Amino acid sequence: MTTTPTPPTEPKSVVVLASGSGTLLQSILDHQDEHYRVTRVVADVDCRALERAAAAGVATQLVQLGDDRDAWNVALAEAVAEGAPDIVVSAGFMKILGAGFLERFEGITINTHPALLPAFPGAHAVRDALDYGVKVTGSTVHFVDAGVDTGRIIAQKAVTVAPEDTEESLHEKIKTVERALIVSVLRSAQKDNPRKVVFHER
Repeated sequence: MTTTPTPPTEPKSVVVLASGSGTLLQSILDHQDEHYRVTRVVADVDCRALERAAAAGVATQLVQLGDDRDAWNVALAEAVAEGAPDIVVSAGFMKILGAGFLERFEGITINTHPALLPAFPGAHAVRDALDYGVKVTGSTVHFVDAGVDTGRIIAQKAVTVAPEDTEESLHEKIKTVERALIVSVLRSAQKDNPRKVVFHER
């Protein structure tokens, strides 16, 4: 009696939101495999991340914030939808996502943060950790919700703070960990339903 091999599952479709140099995006692009593929990169400003995506043959779109933030959230959601995402990754995206976006993509949108949440949320996490004097900080991957870095934690990796660390040197150490962590998380993803994804650490 012979059995038919189970066919491999399709790679998860990933849309990346970016605002800056795109080093985290580059790591995501460089490590695509049978688990996930980047289908689109959307930015809110003209940035290096868009150039990286184009060089990798990935579709890009620029959705700049105007006077109407609600309309921008809807337009951003439409741009992301073009990539038919299973997962949306906020990778150095410097805008808070509002209701017009989250009502479509909450549950499949994740973010990286340069601290061990719930400690040090917000835009100055590395500086805040140094000012507080912690000996260990790190990187967190978490779901995006309506709060600021308040979504459910998916994975974390610790980074030791050295006595000589500056904000710049510590941030670089965290970024190194962050790049590996987001790839591990994306490779662990399993689709639960169109509005939810679950992650199993590999």
